[in-house]
Amino acid sequence: MTDLTDLRTQIDAIDDQILTLLNARGRLAQAVGHSKGDAPVYRPEREAQVLRRLIEQNTGPLPDASVTLLFREVMSACRDLERPLAIAYLGPQGTFSEAAALKHFGQSTQRLPQPDIDAVFRAVSRGEAHYGVVPIENSSEGAISRTFDLLLSSEVSICGEVYLRVRQNLMRQGGDMDGIRVVYAHAQSLAQCQHWLRDQLPHIEQVPVASNSEGARLASEQPDAAAIGPETAAQHYHLNLVARDIEDIANNTTRFVVISREPVAAAGKDRTSLAISISNRPGAVVELLTPLARHGINLINWNTRPAKKQDVWEYIFFVDVEGHASDPALKAALAEIGRQAAFLKVLGAYPVAVA
Repeated sequence: MTDLTDLRTQIDAIDDQILTLLNARGRLAQAVGHSKGDAPVYRPEREAQVLRRLIEQNTGPLPDASVTLLFREVMSACRDLERPLAIAYLGPQGTFSEAAALKHFGQSTQRLPQPDIDAVFRAVSRGEAHYGVVPIENSSEGAISRTFDLLLSSEVSICGEVYLRVRQNLMRQGGDMDGIRVVYAHAQSLAQCQHWLRDQLPHIEQVPVASNSEGARLASEQPDAAAIGPETAAQHYHLNLVARDIEDIANNTTRFVVISREPVAAAGKDRTSLAISISNRPGAVVELLTPLARHGINLINWNTRPAKKQDVWEYIFFVDVEGHASDPALKAALAEIGRQAAFLKVLGAYPVAVA
């Protein structure tokens, strides 16, 4: 018992030191805010560098994920001392998009739920929100087409990315699955759970809605309805979880992007997203890729969308590559691609997500 009391005394002393240091950090953050003037409070490249440096120095026993989580909240609280940030996301409350926004920006923000992805882009474009968080692709169901279309047509750009492990749950008013007539969820979530739904609820109606949280709201009003979504949605709408982790593929993950009106400087470990249109002729794709190979640029991701022009077979290629658009090698490759492509747009150059 004496040993336990001594250990707790040591913990209390360390907590006192942590509190003193946190407030010292907060005062420095305020000083930084004053020196910045009207410059953006949030610097994605700086925060990514801080987190990577801390992970490199971490000797445990705290895992890297815990260190990242703790320091994101520290930076969030310090940012709030400079100037509160308004973050738009696909709402309402309780969505995976809100979880992604919290993971990336921390709790000390003003969160602005939006009814759809278009509204998130509008909120950022009009200056109603400093940043927006939207889903862009899922590991099992692929690209979220509307996000790609809006990145192409909007003036905002990608300034960050977030990976979120997606756990789908079945929720409803009742305590079991008896009597369910309809299941509400976002179309992506319904697709991610198709095998489970066919096996467990083969005859129920599946209704896609704007968000999983909207589905939970509808289920909270209908005793014969259920919804699919995160546990936070069940908590928000006072629903029971009647089946957990019903996604068809383990480690189901959604990638979100953070959108902004401000460009981002290089962080040292970056990704650049591009939209490219090329002529419909033999060898055009090879010509597009050749400059990347010649300059040693690694291609990470490739998605295709119809260009929605008069030529029904014209496409836009959405490409992610390693490096920042300002890096000399990538800058040279993009200059070559720009001379060959019918259309080239840099959708954003931003730090690679820190887990």
